[in-house]
Amino acid sequence: RVSPHSPQDEAPVSIDSVLASTPSFSSTKPTLFRERHGWCPYSERVWLTLEYGGIEYDEIRIDNTGGGQPSYFSGQTPQLHWPDGKTQGESMDLVYALDQKYNLGLKSDDEYVRECVREFSNIFPRARPSSRAAYLFQYNGEPLSRQTFEQTLQKANELLGKTDGNFFCGDDFTAADIAWAPFLERYRFQLPCLHENLYPDDVFSYFHLSDWYTAMELLPAYACRVQGDAASWRKVLNMAGFGNAGVPAELNGNIDT
Repeated sequence: RVSPHSPQDEAPVSIDSVLASTPSFSSTKPTLFRERHGWCPYSERVWLTLEYGGIEYDEIRIDNTGGGQPSYFSGQTPQLHWPDGKTQGESMDLVYALDQKYNLGLKSDDEYVRECVREFSNIFPRARPSSRAAYLFQYNGEPLSRQTFEQTLQKANELLGKTDGNFFCGDDFTAADIAWAPFLERYRFQLPCLHENLYPDDVFSYFHLSDWYTAMELLPAYACRVQGDAASWRKVLNMAGFGNAGVPAELNGNIDT
């Protein structure tokens, strides 16, 4: 299924706040503040919305890893600096605002879409916060149990099976898919590194989830512009900083596959 909206023909103006001076904000298009490495899943929600909608925008990449932030930015990513000079945060608030302002057809006013967005918080497990490895690790640095991940995947699979079609709310790509996409994307490539043979896109174990992954790959704005690659999501798990006394997590052999 192809998006009715076309991604920008040209990439947005992209400024790394660590390397560049104070930017001049556009008075005609929004500016996205997102995490500079592409790790932040909440930034990805807004990034995907902008690309899906074919909205012209600029972006400023912010260091969320403890480095210095520029004087013109405060708080967390993502944020949007609107053309009227106002700044707004909170990822799904921004998704809804963009949908309504630019008529993207993401059905952000639909109650079932909103319900599926809310279900994300109910279904995904409690875990140590991390942009590189969202919902993967306990506070002691150990991975969540296999059973916990399997329950999460099964509940997501069941939610997808409640409607006909391959997306969360049926045949159409909606704000619900945007809410879930960054996290399921990471799970797809990172879970097999933590538990042997745990594949979220396994058609035999998670039929509806497997179909959803396939449908997402057919969205050019996602597959060509936003989606992270398997190797990168696996390699970030080799980095320290997940709470295990500063030591990288213990991974299985799938890290290199």
